[in-house]
Amino acid sequence: MKYSILFIFCLTLSLSSCADKDDPNYQYFPDMYESLAYETYQEADIFQNEQEAMLPVEGSISRGWMPYDYEDNLEGYDLAKAELKNPLVYSEENLKKGEELYNIYCATCHGKKGDGQGWLVQQEKILGVPSYDDQGRAITEGSVYHVMYYGINTMGSYASQMSEKELWQVDHYVMKLKAELEGKPERAFETEADNEKENEIETEAEEKEVATTE
Repeated sequence: MKYSILFIFCLTLSLSSCADKDDPNYQYFPDMYESLAYETYQEADIFQNEQEAMLPVEGSISRGWMPYDYEDNLEGYDLAKAELKNPLVYSEENLKKGEELYNIYCATCHGKKGDGQGWLVQQEKILGVPSYDDQGRAITEGSVYHVMYYGINTMGSYASQMSEKELWQVDHYVMKLKAELEGKPERAFETEADNEKENEIETEAEEKEVATTE
């Protein structure tokens, strides 16, 4: 009995002295502990086309991004100008954020008042920037968004710098500047309830128009 206890003690001592917390002596299915890492562009039979980096599934979209249905051409611009409306509520919060983003991205060319007299224009670094109240262009919520999304002439796209919501917030502020240049009264702020009611009225009107046409 004495020798058995001594043997067990020595065996336990020898096993514990060889243990390494960072590298266990024995592992059951070691692949579950130490997974095989693949390089981004590594060739591997396990993947389709034998390459780790694969294209997204067809039809998938990035989180927080929504497809834009209007094409980048004159026809798409005209359609957006005629029918595209700002989906955001005209609230103090959205307008304030729109002003902040406008001063970052737009004012340097279009001017803080939207009169086309930004700093770059005054320094003659860029010419031909129209005022928002230009009657020849007669901008709308839809045309402003379309131009910010795709860009036009020397103005590049801002779809990569701002989210869809931020573009619409800037859109609200641009239309506010246009109204001020035209001497129109200040637009009253809306609530979510006001926006939903307006959308319901417009939907009903569209349904009646379709029914009449049929």
